[in-house]
Amino acid sequence: MDFFLDFKLSFLNIKRGKIRYRKSGNGPPLLMLHGNPQTHAMWHKVAPLLVNNYTVICPDIPGYGKSFKPNISENHKEYSKVSMANDLIEFMKLLGCNTFYIIAHDRGARIAHRLALDFPNKVLKMILLDIIPTIEHFERTNMDFAMGYYHWFWLAQRNPIPESLINKSPEEWFFAHTSREKNKKDFFSQKALNDYIECVKNPDTIKAICEDYRAAASIDLIDDKISRENKIKIRVPILVLWGKKGKIEQWYEPLSIWKEYCSKEVKGYGIDAGHYLAEENPEEIIKNIKEFLT
Repeated sequence: MDFFLDFKLSFLNIKRGKIRYRKSGNGPPLLMLHGNPQTHAMWHKVAPLLVNNYTVICPDIPGYGKSFKPNISENHKEYSKVSMANDLIEFMKLLGCNTFYIIAHDRGARIAHRLALDFPNKVLKMILLDIIPTIEHFERTNMDFAMGYYHWFWLAQRNPIPESLINKSPEEWFFAHTSREKNKKDFFSQKALNDYIECVKNPDTIKAICEDYRAAASIDLIDDKISRENKIKIRVPILVLWGKKGKIEQWYEPLSIWKEYCSKEVKGYGIDAGHYLAEENPEEIIKNIKEFLT
């Protein structure tokens, strides 16, 4: 398959900086958010097969890829999911999209969760890939989680400890970080991999990744606790999918957990994949998008 055939690669200025994105298609808008340590390129096997049904929009989320890197502060507010959700609302508004569907993976799915909480009138339906709520991960932390997702704690260490070590060998770090299911180095397609590696070789990207995780371990938890105490739940239908070869199903009952955070219908199941669902099993992702969002 050609890499993002017929998609236009562009940059759009929002108040905090530039967002790199690809866009193509016809129909209702579908916002596709990637995870760490990737870029919008993770959707290259999925997005081109949706353009007859949706206006497909794939940005690099703030801090990642070639999008702007928010400023650093002591409380990590600039990297909070509240701030990033606001960025993406502004981004979609500038593209003329007042309401839209979302599919999101990993860190992008955490932004999507917050976006649905704070802007329920903007989201039509949402698909979340391979996560449970951030606060649930931390509150359920045990030996398995601490060892399996050790990077949550390592990347959140104070600046510049993780950054300085990662920047000594960013490519080696990338492959170590993305081998949670012991994938081979050729697991990612070459064109997507080229984009990932180019971006993680930028020290500002590594700094941003660490700040993202610092925010998750601090200000995001504060915001999540406030929402939970105030009984603010996701008020749009959601579908949650996870990789049966990954950790989410091994450690949790993800569907039961998500039902506690939603006031509308929640569906979900594990698919034949590890953590990188859209690249490991794009056919299943495409099928679910067309069935659930239609």
